[in-house]
Amino acid sequence: MSTRKNIAKYGCLPIAVLIGIALALSGGEDDTTTSSDAKPPAYNVVQHDKTGNQRQVIVEVDTTKSLRAVFDAVTDQLDDEAGYYVQINCSTGGTKAMDNRLANGRYAVGRMGAAVTGMDEGDIEFSTNPDRDCPAKN
Repeated sequence: MSTRKNIAKYGCLPIAVLIGIALALSGGEDDTTTSSDAKPPAYNVVQHDKTGNQRQVIVEVDTTKSLRAVFDAVTDQLDDEAGYYVQINCSTGGTKAMDNRLANGRYAVGRMGAAVTGMDEGDIEFSTNPDRDCPAKN
């Protein structure tokens, strides 16, 4: 077989292997900060303040997968001018006094949202809490 045919046949294989290794090392589907393009797992909004300049939204999930996608799905529905504080909790492992917090986020809608959150209009801030399990380990 000629060198040209070998390159045509196997030339992309090393690149595909490197991409596969990179995905495996990055966590792949278990990444808690996947982009907004990812479909969010099932979630339940358990509290959503409807009035005031500062509003709290509390969400429960059953997994740590795609928490950023959950945050993005929730904030996509928020359009009243306000500063939103979003908490994402695991549906298990918490107590009445303390939840099992997986992630926190802020979202500034309009000038009032910017004033309340200290961010620019339309800005978001999102972070996960490392080393959390969901569902919680017994």
